[in-house]
Amino acid sequence: MIDFSWVILVVGGLISGVIAGLLGIGGGIITIPLLVTLGYTPVQAIATSSLAIVITSLSGSLQNWSMGYFDFKRVIYLGIPAFLTTGIGVYFANKIPPYIILFTFGIILLTNIYLIELRKELVLKQAEKTVPEFNPLLSKIGTGGAAGILAGFFGLGGGTIMVPLQMLLLGEEIKVAIQTSLGVIVITALAACTGHTLEGNILFVQGLILGCGGLLGVQMSTRTLPKLPDSVVSLVLRIFLGILSIYVFWESWINYQ
Repeated sequence: MIDFSWVILVVGGLISGVIAGLLGIGGGIITIPLLVTLGYTPVQAIATSSLAIVITSLSGSLQNWSMGYFDFKRVIYLGIPAFLTTGIGVYFANKIPPYIILFTFGIILLTNIYLIELRKELVLKQAEKTVPEFNPLLSKIGTGGAAGILAGFFGLGGGTIMVPLQMLLLGEEIKVAIQTSLGVIVITALAACTGHTLEGNILFVQGLILGCGGLLGVQMSTRTLPKLPDSVVSLVLRIFLGILSIYVFWESWINYQ
């Protein structure tokens, strides 16, 4: 690690922790590009990010629990299928070229912007009772399973897909979806971290530094989230996903060259 890079990692972890608690998306969307920028391979970045996410999401979930915003049943229903599918993502992360991993990541970010907007349209249709109904069990399995695959594949904890899908398929309010997502991320990140440890991909010193920064950040944002209007949280999430997708596509192009 170069001189001063530990400061960059602490600050990056702090920002990722704030985002994790505020948007329920694990923080990997910050830590992965940061690690890639510092010169680590995408697989190392993904694996190391999973360690930092374990620390961050556990801290945030404990804080949500202490404030009465942690629903254990919701977390378990989504966490079990997520846990079972995380290994699939870890396996493919070691088989697919880095630029394809990053490009796919960018596509998913853009897709999530659409899913959040789609949820707003469905809310308007609920009053007219024209909103489509989804099977609750299949919706939970699908949401959790998709989150698990993404956790292993991208080191994201799965929240980037789990929050929009909870809103779309399960009809959850955005704050509830975020708080539940952070709890499920504890499970998916642990599974992903274990898988990447066995593969020898994790940089433990860097991961712990990121995690310590994330621990501080998530404590601040989990306290702030309940005070914010839903519309503000939704807008921040969509803007952030859009900006990040541009950066990820650029990184994918650089890795392709």
